[in-house]
Amino acid sequence: MIKINIHEAKTHLSRYLAKLAKGETIILCKRNIPVAEIRPIPPDRKSKRPLGLAKDTFRVPAEFFDPLPPEIMSAFSGKGQ
Repeated sequence: MIKINIHEAKTHLSRYLAKLAKGETIILCKRNIPVAEIRPIPPDRKSKRPLGLAKDTFRVPAEFFDPLPPEIMSAFSGKGQ
């Protein structure tokens, strides 16, 4: 992790962009007080994510599809309490 002030970042932006491209994280400071964190964007996936990774790891209970109680429904509509 690199810690730099705003003036340093403006002066040597291309140098720090090269370090970001290599995976480095930069803490941007104003008068040595951290104000922002600059991180590289993760690369795009080379392959699609497979479907069904969580298959058979949980079960949705039948009660999930039951209607909500009136007091909860009124809370959602803004009429409760």
